[in-house]
Amino acid sequence: MQALTTSLKQFWRDEEGASAIEYALVAAMVAVALVTFITPIRNAVKAIFGDIQTALTS
Repeated sequence: MQALTTSLKQFWRDEEGASAIEYALVAAMVAVALVTFITPIRNAVKAIFGDIQTALTS
């Protein structure tokens, strides 16, 4: 039982997992930013290419 208690105390003090969680949060924030800004940029590029296509076919 004492070995289990010692193992749990060591696990509780271990901070390596905290770095992984921080990296996961940063990755999630980057993903949210990309999802937020990709759609307007994609629509603007489509509009530009649509204008170019219209100008070339006219």
